[in-house]
Amino acid sequence: MLTVLGILFAVVPVVVWVAIARSRSVGFPVGGVLFAGAGLLVGVQRGWIDAPGPDAHLVFTVLAPLLIACGAGLEGRNGSAPPPEWISRRNGAVGFLGAQFALTLVAGLLYALLISEGSDAPSARNLPALPPGITKIGEGTSCGSGGCWRTATVIGEDGLSHAEIIHALGLQREKCRPSGWLLDWRDVCVGARADGENVTVYAGWGY
Repeated sequence: MLTVLGILFAVVPVVVWVAIARSRSVGFPVGGVLFAGAGLLVGVQRGWIDAPGPDAHLVFTVLAPLLIACGAGLEGRNGSAPPPEWISRRNGAVGFLGAQFALTLVAGLLYALLISEGSDAPSARNLPALPPGITKIGEGTSCGSGGCWRTATVIGEDGLSHAEIIHALGLQREKCRPSGWLLDWRDVCVGARADGENVTVYAGWGY
């Protein structure tokens, strides 16, 4: 259900533009850019593109109406006066896109408030890819007074020591990077530590 809603969210600007475009010379280029943007957003939704989803939705919701407005303005300069029915379609499109933007903004603000509580763990894609010779034997999440984090337990083949496994992972030191662009101001920090007979790789939030 969420997948269907996400796709509908992405294609709404394309449908709106198809409804109000009046010329091929402007309609096709603007429609192509909107369609490409929708494809990128779906890629983020599906996890094919590594980008923060809430930020991507907000940026798309801001840029798509601006592109449509620019396209409509170009058509107004290059063509004749629009018929009355087009004005009705345009007004409906403006209202629809405005409602979509308002909903996205409210959802983004709620997301920002929720993440400030630190009650969620980073997604599994924040854990590093394992090089040859290292195998994951378990994965989970944990929470404590410092927040929540995602962990993976790994072992090495051919008698690799803990230090050799951590070196192969490139995690001799904890590494942090920004988690988002606009709504998520946290850093996600990835590291590894010896844990009994195995090595634990973790991803947690840094502020």
